[in-house]
Amino acid sequence: MENKKCRLVFVLAIMVFCTIGVALGADETRQAATATPPAAPHEHLAGAWLDTFHNPAPGIEMGADIRWRYIYGWNIDTLNDDATGRDSKWHFTRNRMRWWTKYAVTEDIDFNMRLVWEFRTWDHPKRKNQQTDFDEIVFDRFNITMRNMFDMPLTGVIGRQDIILGKGWLVLDGTPLDGSRTIYIDAARFTYDWEEKDTKIDMIYIEQKAASDAWLKPINDRDRHITEQDERGVIVYITNKSIENIQLEGYYIYKNDNPINVTPKDEPTRDIWPAFAGPAWSRKAEIHTFGAAIDGKIDDNWSYRSEGALQSGRKSGQDLCALGSKSDLTYKFNDEHENSLKLTYEYLSGDDPSTSKNEAFDPLWGEWPQWSELYVYSYNLETMVGETTNLHRFGIGHSFKPHPKLTMNTDYNFLWADENSLRGSALNPHRSGLTWATSGKCRGQLLTCWLKYRCCAQLSAHLLMEYLMPGNYYDGSSRDGAYFLRANVEYTF
Repeated sequence: MENKKCRLVFVLAIMVFCTIGVALGADETRQAATATPPAAPHEHLAGAWLDTFHNPAPGIEMGADIRWRYIYGWNIDTLNDDATGRDSKWHFTRNRMRWWTKYAVTEDIDFNMRLVWEFRTWDHPKRKNQQTDFDEIVFDRFNITMRNMFDMPLTGVIGRQDIILGKGWLVLDGTPLDGSRTIYIDAARFTYDWEEKDTKIDMIYIEQKAASDAWLKPINDRDRHITEQDERGVIVYITNKSIENIQLEGYYIYKNDNPINVTPKDEPTRDIWPAFAGPAWSRKAEIHTFGAAIDGKIDDNWSYRSEGALQSGRKSGQDLCALGSKSDLTYKFNDEHENSLKLTYEYLSGDDPSTSKNEAFDPLWGEWPQWSELYVYSYNLETMVGETTNLHRFGIGHSFKPHPKLTMNTDYNFLWADENSLRGSALNPHRSGLTWATSGKCRGQLLTCWLKYRCCAQLSAHLLMEYLMPGNYYDGSSRDGAYFLRANVEYTF
C-alpha cells in the first residue's frame, strides 16, 4: 500500500509541477510582446528600505535569505518495506534562515560573519521526536579576509569559511552531519594569484572539530556534532589556465582524523543519530591524497572534465591504498532551449575483505550528495551518510529549458560495487534489518528528475524526485524500491 502511495505522490508531483511551469511559461510568452518592462526588484520590495538594509553604514554590507524544504522519503535507509523495528517513511520539513554581514576594515581587509538557524518539524520516522525541533543558531562564517598581503597578489582568509576546490569532489563540505544547514570549514587559506603565469596556488590549513561548540558556541547550544571525528588537514592546490580552453589542476591533501569519545547514542538531545548510526563513526585515520584534474572545452559543443586521485596512509589500523576517479563528457546543442547531454563515469575503490589492507577510497571533505540526495542515506548502513565509496557509477543525463525560467534535469545512473566488502562482516545483517548478498555487486539503478524554476534574482524553487531500484548487491529481502521527494523554495533579501 505504501509503495502505491509513493508512486501516486511522485506522479502527481511531476504532473502538477510541470503543468504550473508550462502554464507560467506560456502565459509569460504570450504577454512578452505587450507587457511593460517589469519594475526593478527593489521597487517591488520597498527599495529604499532594502538599500538601507544592504548598506546600513559606510563600509558595512548585509544580506539575508530564507529557505523552506519539504522532504518525503520511502525506504531511503532501509530498502525494505517491512523493516523490523524501523519506520521506512520519512516526512518532515526543514526551515533555514541566514543573515550575513561584511565590514570593510580597510580597502584590503574585511571581517565576514554569517548566522544560520535551521529548525525541523518531524512527522516520520517515528524514531524522531514528533514535534518542531527549534535547534541551535550557529556561526557558519566568521573570518578575516586580507588582500594584497606583503604587497603581493596574496589573499588570506583566516577563520570559519566555505571552501570549495575544483568541482567539490574531495573538498566542499566540512560539516556533513548537519545536512546542508552549513558546509563551513575552520581554516587558514592563502591564495597566491600568479597572473602572468595564469596560475593560482591555494595553501590551506584545516582544524575542524567534531563538536559544533568547539570554537564558537551556538545560541541555544544543543551539543551537536557536525562531523564524525576531530579533523586536521593541509592542502596545496594548484590551478593553471595557460593553455587555451584548458584548466589544469594538481593537488596534495593531508587529512588526519582523530576519534572522539562521545558516541552518537550518547547524545540524548539529538535524535538524528540513534542506535542505527553508521559503522564508520569516529575512526582514526592518516590519509595522503595525490590528485590531478583536467577541465577543457573541445569546441562550442563539446566539453569535458576528468579527475583522479591516489590515496595512501593508515585508516582504522590498516594500511590504506585506494584509488578514485571521475570523468564527465558534455555535449551542448546550443539551441534555444539549451539542450545538453552528459555522460559520467565514477570509480571509487572498495575494500577487499580478503586482504590485510584497506582499499576503500575516502571522500575526505566530499561527503555531500554530489549526484543523489537519496542514495547518500543508504551509505549510513555501510559507512556514514554521504561517505560514498566502493562504487562504479555510469550515468547519462539530459538538461534543457522548456522556458527561460524553468530548467529540467533528468539523470539515469547505473550503480555497482567495486568489492563485495560486507560478505562475512559483522554488519551482515545490519541491525536495521538490511542484509547484503554474499556475491552480488549490482547496487541498482537510480532515476532522478530535477525541476528548477527561478522567477527573479531573489526567488527560486525546485522539485527533486528520485527512484532507486536496488540490485543484487543487497539480499533479496532488502531490494524494495526507494523514493525521495523534495520541494524547495528560497528567497534572498
